[in-house]
Amino acid sequence: MHVPDVSVVVIAYNDAERLPAAVRSVLEQTLHGVDVVIVDDCSKDDTFAVAQALAAAHPDRVRAFQLPRNSGGCGAPRNFGIQQATGTYVMFLDSDDVLERNACRNMLAAAESTGSDLVSGLCVRVHLDSRNKKTTEWYPWLYSQTRTIDSITELSDLLVFDTLSTNKCYRRAFLLEQGLEFPVGIHYEDLLFSAQAYVAASRITLIPNHVYYWNVQEKASAKSISNRRHEIANFVHRMEIHRRVDALLESKGYDELKYRKDIKFLKHDLVLHLRDLPLLGDDYRREFAGLANGYLADIDPRAYEEVQPLHAICAYLLSKEDWTNLLPATDALTNPGRLTTALAERDGHVYWCAEHLDTEQGRRILDVTAAGYDTRPLTSLALGNRLTSYASSGGVVELAGRVVNPLGRISPDAELGAVLEISARRSVSGRAAHVPVASVRHAGAWIEWKGRVDIARTVRPLGVIDAVWDVRLVLTVDGQKLRTRVSVGGTPIDEADPVRIRPRLTQLVSDRFVPEVTRKGNLSYVLAAEGRAAVHTSAMIEGAMHGRAAGLAKTGLKRLLHTKRNLNSGETKLRLYHRLYSKLPIRKGLVVFESHLGKQYSDSPRAIYEEMRRQNIPFEGVWSYAGAKPTGFPEDAVLVKRWSRQYLRALAQAEFWIDNQGFPLRLAKRPGTTYIQTWHGTALKRMGFDEPHTKSRGLGTQQTFQKALDRFDHFLIRGEHDRRTLAKAFRLREEVLLPVGYPRNDELVAAHRRETETGRRERGPLAAELGIDPEKTVLLYAPTFRAAPGGKVRPFRLPFDVEEFAERFGDTHTLLVRTHYLNSVSLPPSVRGRVVDVSRRHDVTPLLALADGLITDYSSVMFDYGLLDRPMVFLTYDYEEYARENRGTYFDLKERAPGPVVSTEEEFFEVIANFRDEADIKYAAARQRFNAEFSEYDRGGAAERIVARFFTGGRK
Repeated sequence: MHVPDVSVVVIAYNDAERLPAAVRSVLEQTLHGVDVVIVDDCSKDDTFAVAQALAAAHPDRVRAFQLPRNSGGCGAPRNFGIQQATGTYVMFLDSDDVLERNACRNMLAAAESTGSDLVSGLCVRVHLDSRNKKTTEWYPWLYSQTRTIDSITELSDLLVFDTLSTNKCYRRAFLLEQGLEFPVGIHYEDLLFSAQAYVAASRITLIPNHVYYWNVQEKASAKSISNRRHEIANFVHRMEIHRRVDALLESKGYDELKYRKDIKFLKHDLVLHLRDLPLLGDDYRREFAGLANGYLADIDPRAYEEVQPLHAICAYLLSKEDWTNLLPATDALTNPGRLTTALAERDGHVYWCAEHLDTEQGRRILDVTAAGYDTRPLTSLALGNRLTSYASSGGVVELAGRVVNPLGRISPDAELGAVLEISARRSVSGRAAHVPVASVRHAGAWIEWKGRVDIARTVRPLGVIDAVWDVRLVLTVDGQKLRTRVSVGGTPIDEADPVRIRPRLTQLVSDRFVPEVTRKGNLSYVLAAEGRAAVHTSAMIEGAMHGRAAGLAKTGLKRLLHTKRNLNSGETKLRLYHRLYSKLPIRKGLVVFESHLGKQYSDSPRAIYEEMRRQNIPFEGVWSYAGAKPTGFPEDAVLVKRWSRQYLRALAQAEFWIDNQGFPLRLAKRPGTTYIQTWHGTALKRMGFDEPHTKSRGLGTQQTFQKALDRFDHFLIRGEHDRRTLAKAFRLREEVLLPVGYPRNDELVAAHRRETETGRRERGPLAAELGIDPEKTVLLYAPTFRAAPGGKVRPFRLPFDVEEFAERFGDTHTLLVRTHYLNSVSLPPSVRGRVVDVSRRHDVTPLLALADGLITDYSSVMFDYGLLDRPMVFLTYDYEEYARENRGTYFDLKERAPGPVVSTEEEFFEVIANFRDEADIKYAAARQRFNAEFSEYDRGGAAERIVARFFTGGRK
């Protein structure tokens, strides 16, 4: 008998409708040596009959079995399938999902070429409830490239994050030899089975191919196990599985794996259940706390330091069963960025709450000083707003609530006002109803408000498109507007009468608003068809809803809404750019400038712009900006929002593009436009096609990237190192390279020249603006950003105790902290005056010129600052991870750094204490070599040379 290469075990229960699609995805695999084992878990519908029909239609490739009684889970049918499988390899497929067409071929090839017991590929979640069936890849950073490991200890993240059994191909002999089976009678069986398989496998291979499509339907009438988190039995099962996995890891001595798994439990598994707590009763909460705290007691204490502060805060408050402070924290979990507590301040630190500060652990976990709640503008804070009462009668709704007043920042004498805003989530007109509230007053830690809304008179929905309406309170504090969502919390709203309304379309569609709690716990209204619609016959309603006239009306409305939405879509704007704007004539003298994707007015584009203004060059300057409001941009320039129609038209008609990072990749440059790419720094870390992530992308993505790079007419370089690295990594032609140095560095070259000639260092007006004592040494800390696996930017944390720095060196030094533009920092109040956050200053060049010394890590500012011939310190606490495991580097910084390279806080403080000897004198020769190697073209006057070449006809 022919032995199949792969047997796919398809399990099903009451899923007659979707089972054929799952089986078809196996039969249509490009690998022909694949058979199907269907295991029906004693369905009550026609599922087994459908399975038998499929087996009869494909007798050589499909076999169907039925268990004698329902097992209540996935474990028993999968175990039965393993026993019935005859293939060399085994895969698992749920009846509501499908395999990617090449899944078996790709996984078999990987298994046979490596001899692996287990091959895992990329799973894709398909969100069936979304309008366009949105897809998300399941932990794609694990699958950025093909790799084989000999032990799960080499890649702990695989065990911690990818706990699925269905995106994997197992050698069947391996499963049988190891006696691997799914646990029966308990949910979350994948977690344990996958952990056992990972630990037992002598070799594991990961491939970057899509293999499994996981269909997710949040709104299904029959909820999946993962969508029934509100059931306490669900949490009981999860805890039991986690304990079994922990016991497995402990039996093998895998302490590091256990530690990594603890981190994931705090920031993922526990959080999933915590989000539901505000909507559940006291009995559930008490039982939940008992189960969770029994497990939390064995969590490695170090894990709390590795998760987001709010995750640690929630776990800690749960362990104390402090519901008063925990429930607002879970609201903040569900609504990221929302501040839901009044906070507490002690000894210069800001804490989530005033309780539990009598222990070192409590103070450490509850400390939220770094979030900047005490220093950030109120308008930048999303203040929590909780409903305290709700009633409705005769179409009038009376409601009240309270808004968080963090640390009493809204003073008692502030002028207050508030408006309730009720707006449709999907609307053709975009109009919203605004009703002033009757009362808003200061109440210490809260701002309390009361309102009365005659919804029947105020809101007139269309009735078809605008089915959901959200409620917001716009609070005005001394003229500043603070927009807040109204959180329901524990206030009962389902007992109130529905609000009768008169839709503009017809009352046969809907005749009332029903209050509802959104998935994030906020108040909204949903149109419902009851009352008059219920009295009419079903035929009348059917005719009104589905008749020809109604169909034409709804089609017209849908088209209008679709058109409105698509006018702002990326694809529509691309078509507009290429088909319309690119047909318009080039406007001589139009120059579009952009710095760091529109986030700043800075860098070399700024230097060129200001040189053109200095020389009175006749040109039309347009600057792009990103975000809601542009700040710091020149008043004499035209500002256009990035990706707006004005932006696209300006780019299409511009004679010159000048930027330092990259205009949108898919915008083609016209032949009559000259693109001057100034770039934003010499490369230490690998770039472009030298970067592993770029290499792992598909051919189509790489071609799009290369096409974008080919738009450069001129690419500024500051040394031969740029030619060997950046130019090669971007595959630039030799004639594109412009060896003139960086215009942004003209100021630094001039500053060093003045200092050399006069023997004096001029600090200029910036020092006075920042309030810096002229007797103090100014140090600038300017690190680069850190990317997590998959490219997401990690939150920034200072790698040293800033308060200890201020205590030890604050009398003689001023430390300026300037984060990368992708990051932000919040300093504790206790260091004010001694440590200054200058991250909001767009242009780093004046800061470099001001600083007596630079502290950095891998940032390209090291190459710029080197032009000043001043001391540098390299604080590289994660050097091995950054240089080896991240993107890789072009050279070993430890070998060529023009200053001491330190990795610990102790070493760092020691260098600062002996700054002149350890960082300055000892490295004088190294700085000269560093400049000669990386900055030979930076000799000043770069902006003048560019203006002369492109804008004055070469006159200078």
